[in-house]
Amino acid sequence: MRCLVTGGAGFIGSFLCERLIADGHEVICLDNFFTGRRANVEHLLDHRHFELVRHDVTEPILLEVDRIFNFACPASPVHYQYNPVKTVKTSVMGIIHMLGLAKRVRARLLQASTSEVYGDPQVHPQTEDYWGHVNPIGPRACYDEGKRVAETLCFDYHRQNAVDVRVVRIFNTYGPRMLLDDGRVVSNFVVQALKGEDITLYGDGQQTRSFCYIDDLVDGIVRMMNQIETHGPVNLGNPDEFTIRELAELVIELTGSRSRLVQRPLPKDDPVRRQPDISRARAALGWEPKVALREGLLRSISWFDSRLRETS
Repeated sequence: MRCLVTGGAGFIGSFLCERLIADGHEVICLDNFFTGRRANVEHLLDHRHFELVRHDVTEPILLEVDRIFNFACPASPVHYQYNPVKTVKTSVMGIIHMLGLAKRVRARLLQASTSEVYGDPQVHPQTEDYWGHVNPIGPRACYDEGKRVAETLCFDYHRQNAVDVRVVRIFNTYGPRMLLDDGRVVSNFVVQALKGEDITLYGDGQQTRSFCYIDDLVDGIVRMMNQIETHGPVNLGNPDEFTIRELAELVIELTGSRSRLVQRPLPKDDPVRRQPDISRARAALGWEPKVALREGLLRSISWFDSRLRETS
């Protein structure tokens, strides 16, 4: 297949490009490098089945492809709140352009949606039939609502124009190639611990998250694109639930850091609990995560440590 990966130089996108090439596909990696990094795909540039294109999905583009993986959007609060209007445009205009392309060239499209469509959930764990509890005018709405509209458009294009769509809702994912300053909890804690700085807990640290290692997530994405049983949405994430305080304590243990835990006010609309129900992924994809949090953190800490040494 000839595959287009938008946001392909980002954290998840770059690993997806690698996997698709390993599976024998041709890959066009499209990125505007707002949060993506050329360094993430530099090792692929000489591969005969890889092409890197600098482009912003808010502008249309015409390419001949068989598969479209739409991952173009900043995904951490520090980045998507930096320019919230651009975040909404990236989600909404980006998916309109990609769905239009899929319609024209009869490509199958997979939309990278997010657990943020559930907002601060009142149902636990979250199943795909839960409609969510989202503040449409809060500081996180540019991302949450942008992704919700993108899902709407996917299913409207499918019903109205017979576009072959797939939608996955991605829960917290971590691993190598995360930005050192991306503001997400795993990268924050690991970088602070390795530097010996105080580890920042927002609130009392009792809010929960579920952490999926990047290799597991990419496997789920590929399985979702390849199957024909469901258009989705399908939750992809690790159902093991941890408090943020437990994560911080584990990071300190694994890094051997002397960092202290310090509390800061909880950001507005920060979800209290977040845990995926992956029954649908198990049934439709035969998928579930394999990498435990401790193992994934050890791999991630090693990568962050090397990056910090390079930049010091």
